Amino acid sequence: MKYSISTLFLLSTSVLLSACVTSSPTGRNQVLLFDGPEMAQLGEQSFAEMKKQEKINSDPKINTYVQCVSTSITNTLGKQPDFDQWEVVVFDSPQINAFALPGGKIGVYTGLLNVAKNQDQLAAVIGHEIAHVQANHSNERLSNTKIAGYGSDAGKAMIEGSEYQEMGMAALGLGVEYGIIMPYGRAQESEADIIGLKLMNNAGFDPQQSVDLWKNMAVASGGNEPMEFLSTHPSNKTRIQNLQQELKSLPKSTHARPQCLL
Repeated sequence: MKYSISTLFLLSTSVLLSACVTSSPTGRNQVLLFDGPEMAQLGEQSFAEMKKQEKINSDPKINTYVQCVSTSITNTLGKQPDFDQWEVVVFDSPQINAFALPGGKIGVYTGLLNVAKNQDQLAAVIGHEIAHVQANHSNERLSNTKIAGYGSDAGKAMIEGSEYQEMGMAALGLGVEYGIIMPYGRAQESEADIIGLKLMNNAGFDPQQSVDLWKNMAVASGGNEPMEFLSTHPSNKTRIQNLQQELKSLPKSTHARPQCLL
């Protein structure tokens, strides 16, 4: 039986992709084309660039507070396979946002502290962002970008920081202006909500506060949230409903309650 070159290419590609299919922590199928060290290197390079571009907050009280919340969560995760330790940086910006990158990099914007009213609500956000890393969402997005055909050598080039750097930054959720954090897809965001809820709960924070956080987010948006089917983020209402459902089966944490004060 004879096959055309295009048919053989499709067959070989299908075999390759099937070998790269794995399951996320919630059981969702993912295609991951890059290994952990590659993603960690990309995250480290991107974070170093952000620290050059963005103003870093130097208030010791704020930094101690954010570090306390972050460390309370990361300490429950054990040794990570692709990096030695987590790094937490607070950026001076009115953005109501935070992020985490492969390689153990966590960034928190001071604007978030106006909406995350206490340690538990901040833990809900940081847990959510760490969940993106734990669930390989950046790898998944980068893999999907490569599969879509944006340059056969894009993955290798992005790791090396060449002309594809902006594509690599976007795959990590970072805009061309490094201070702009771009949303993941709706499935990834919903998954990070669930995983993040478990992470904050495991660390001893009050998981119920995750619901209060998203109520605060709804108020902060001023009612200007786009309709859910037009947005990659789940609506605040949907997030709250999903979290409330998940809270019903969440076991009580065995960790002592953290004492992170601002």
